[in-house]
Amino acid sequence: MTTPAPKRAAADTAATSGAVRESMPPWLPKAVALVLCAVAALVAGWWLFVQLQGLLVLILVSLFLALALEPAVNWLHQHGVPRGPATAALMLGGTAATLAFFSILGSMLVGQVLALVGELPEMTGAVLNWINSTFRTRISPTGLLTEVSSASGLIQSYANSVLENVWGAGTTLLIGLFNGLTIALFTFYLCADGPRFRRTICSVLPPRTQAEVLRAWEIAIRKTGGFIYSRALLATACTAAHYVVLILLDIDYAFALALWIGVLSQFIPTVGTYIGGALPVLVALLQGPWPTLWILLFITVYQQFENYLLQPRITALTLDMHPAVAFGSVIAGAAILGPPGALLALPAGASMQAFASSYIRRYEVTEHPLVSPEAEAPADDAPPEDPPEPSSPDTAEPGAAPPAGPGARAAGDPEPAGDGA
Repeated sequence: MTTPAPKRAAADTAATSGAVRESMPPWLPKAVALVLCAVAALVAGWWLFVQLQGLLVLILVSLFLALALEPAVNWLHQHGVPRGPATAALMLGGTAATLAFFSILGSMLVGQVLALVGELPEMTGAVLNWINSTFRTRISPTGLLTEVSSASGLIQSYANSVLENVWGAGTTLLIGLFNGLTIALFTFYLCADGPRFRRTICSVLPPRTQAEVLRAWEIAIRKTGGFIYSRALLATACTAAHYVVLILLDIDYAFALALWIGVLSQFIPTVGTYIGGALPVLVALLQGPWPTLWILLFITVYQQFENYLLQPRITALTLDMHPAVAFGSVIAGAAILGPPGALLALPAGASMQAFASSYIRRYEVTEHPLVSPEAEAPADDAPPEDPPEPSSPDTAEPGAAPPAGPGARAAGDPEPAGDGA
């Protein structure tokens, strides 16, 4: 009796699905589910990172400041001061120094602007006289004033646009103030409760990993604190030296200009001296060419003195980085995180360099002129000649003695005894 066609088709379908099910590996559904969960977790993590990027940058800056304050807080704590008051005193001192720095520079800027406004009529008259005498024109100050007055509508519209942006500027100021208070709060807790914070982190790690984490933390504290304190010492020396020279040259706002060049020259590597020295040169230019020339010469000479004598001795044990590497690190940090990245680049790079050097095995380098800058060059630049190869009897010159081999005898030696053949 034959099976009906519908029942036979259903049986074939069931047999085929059973074969497919038997051929599929049992781990494949679980693997697909794990891959989908991993992709979803990565997408959620990236979205969360984008949303919290501002907060993460604030925490990173706070961690850097806490590492910088840690050596001084530890020193005060060893001398009987609790960690909380020690951290608060150091943070208040740093805030006061920062506000004093910007207030001094602000007073200098306001003074320069007021002086420029007071000298503007005389400077305008001198410029107009030079233009009239050079180009044979007849521009009068009164006509120029009329032209400027006719542009008052444009100036008024610009002033109105500035007033409209006051609300945006105020909002930006409030956001900056809130970020500063957030950084101060995180810095205080990370530094004052540093031992407890590190104990909490190490409590979830195995013992060997705890040792590595604490070692990395210690290196970061030493390098970051050394960076801040060595730069502060170099900035003090640079400020004092330039202040003396500016006083001798009788340049206005000597202390503000010296402080400006001292801070910028130390916290912006390689080119900070020249960027900071541009402002004293411009101020000296208003007083004549000779003060400008002398201050420019002193800035150049002091930069060389600092690079080759002062800085290597101060930063030998704190931040041993090549200037080119330091400059590249600052550019990379600024490209990644902006101004906070430029500030964090040097101590972060020095910490990673010190931590990696603990695990890199080094070997003794073979002496060679290419690796010994102080070694004298050989007298003859030509490469040494290879020793001459021994000539075969067929190519030897006529009358030349055959080469001495293992069985050769010298001239005058008796012949060896034969075999008796």
